[in-house]
Amino acid sequence: MKRQIVVIGLGRFGSAIARTLHGLGHEVLAVDTDARNVQDLADEVTHAVQADGTDRDAMAELGVADFDAAVVAISSELAPSILTTLTLRDLGCRYIIAKAANDQHARILERIGADRVVFPERETGTRLAHTFAARAVLDYMDLGPGYGIAKSKPPAAFLGKALEELNLREQYGLTLIAVIHGGTEVVLHPRRDERLGPGDVVVVAGRDEDLERLQPS
Repeated sequence: MKRQIVVIGLGRFGSAIARTLHGLGHEVLAVDTDARNVQDLADEVTHAVQADGTDRDAMAELGVADFDAAVVAISSELAPSILTTLTLRDLGCRYIIAKAANDQHARILERIGADRVVFPERETGTRLAHTFAARAVLDYMDLGPGYGIAKSKPPAAFLGKALEELNLREQYGLTLIAVIHGGTEVVLHPRRDERLGPGDVVVVAGRDEDLERLQPS
């Protein structure tokens, strides 16, 4: 479904979100106080505007309350981040996602009305750490203490075998979610007779210690 989203703060994080959302077909309004940041992104989003997210009149004029969601991608300075989030909430924004620099910042954002608070650096660090812990893991998503979902290269011994032969649940304690053939064909809930080939990737869920056992041989 096509949505209208405003992204405020066009640093690395905000710019990446704005570009990706626009690439996915959404209408994106990108906002920053720095004219250079706005200019750099102008051709990659629906609209790019130089404005201050803490300025209630400016935000009201841009019609942010009519957007489906707002992303506050400011975290280097707490005051602008907090005031922008408060301004958006006061104007009646439907859904606000805000980037936090630390736990205290996150608590404040939640108390003033952010619907979701994210820690991009922390989350990226967690994913990267898991790729070091398990060489086969290409990407990782934390599900809770000690559990995660991993995108992983299967061991060479798995190649050419049907999934029913591998019996990942019994042998490794893992739940298979998907198989990606050749980096392009995604098969969700693959059949038991699905076979793995060179270049294939599996997406599995389970305990971190079990995910680490899925090492290339």
